[in-house]
Amino acid sequence: MPSLAELVRVSRPATWINTAVPFLFAGYEHRRRVDGRLALGTLYFLGPYNLLVYGVNDAYDYESDLRNPRKASLEGANVPPDRRRATLRAVVLANAPPLIGLAAIGGRRATVALAATSAAAVAYSAPPLRTKERPVLDSLTSALHFALPAACGYVLAGADASEIPARPLAAFVLWGMASHALGAIQDVAYDRAAGIGSVGTALGERATALALTGLYLGSGALLATTGPEGRVAAVGTLAYAALGAWVLLRPDEDTARRAWRSFMGLNLLAGAVVTELLLARWGLQAPVPFLAVAGGACVLATAAALAARRLPPREGRLGAAQAYLAHGGRERLAVAAAGNVSVTAGLGAARLLAGAAIPALAALAIGLRRREALAPLAVAGGLALLRRRR
Repeated sequence: MPSLAELVRVSRPATWINTAVPFLFAGYEHRRRVDGRLALGTLYFLGPYNLLVYGVNDAYDYESDLRNPRKASLEGANVPPDRRRATLRAVVLANAPPLIGLAAIGGRRATVALAATSAAAVAYSAPPLRTKERPVLDSLTSALHFALPAACGYVLAGADASEIPARPLAAFVLWGMASHALGAIQDVAYDRAAGIGSVGTALGERATALALTGLYLGSGALLATTGPEGRVAAVGTLAYAALGAWVLLRPDEDTARRAWRSFMGLNLLAGAVVTELLLARWGLQAPVPFLAVAGGACVLATAAALAARRLPPREGRLGAAQAYLAHGGRERLAVAAAGNVSVTAGLGAARLLAGAAIPALAALAIGLRRREALAPLAVAGGLALLRRRR
């Protein structure tokens, strides 16, 4: 059985918050309070769910991941064939209990939603479907990995089908598809070498960049029809579309990698803005239960990301970890850590935690000597001051 540290690395802790927060926000949007089911669901979509998504992915992608410098790092891990069965067993053991518990609490609709979410996670990487090798379907399935947790949040909060807002979720799916396509462009050379089909290898770099730019704009158009908060968020999608246009003008691997790093940084600002919009919509000033769950999730994710970075490289990675660091792995770690704490500040933690969190992360950024970590800190600090003055 893999160690807990290895399973944490496989689960991509730097991205945990991307699935936990949509679940929590959606559930709170409908229920307007945090109870045991939302707390349990947030914890599930924080860790075990990501182990399901990425554990299955890494178990079936060993050969191709060895050729990709982004793997065997915070953006991926290598699971050798002789460890595949043990890893998959750990995935089942980590996911079955919370899924059964959530299904029992939420009833039939929750069972269906959770089953669909788990099925999409497995179908992306595991045969026979393995949608990650089916162009366009790969981007759609990847987007569902983040949109379906939000749908589960609504369902577990007691919403029926008519109460789940279709347009914001559809916009989220379009945004997720575009983001997957942006990431796929930087992996075109590695995927072609491994014989893996993807939206990037099928359409080519330029056509993929054109398509993802259109998807970002489509996402913004949908958001603009959802009310004042949606219109503000729609403006933000123009920045994402600009990343697609950048790659469209220079469709090469280096530009795609730089655009992807910019995408990760942009997510921090976008996440903080969306959080502030929702806090204003909900009329929250000191949401202690909400803060405890959301802030705790961010802190756990950051701690896990930092712990995963300290794990020694396993044999058989063929220098992939070193190549990853050469391609900016330390900068991404700083951005991920800053992002998690920036989101914590945006959730209202500024009033209670900013005095400790922001200086602590500033020390981390200085220690890593990476300027990329300072911009999210400035955003978080600015939002904290604005909310304190209100």
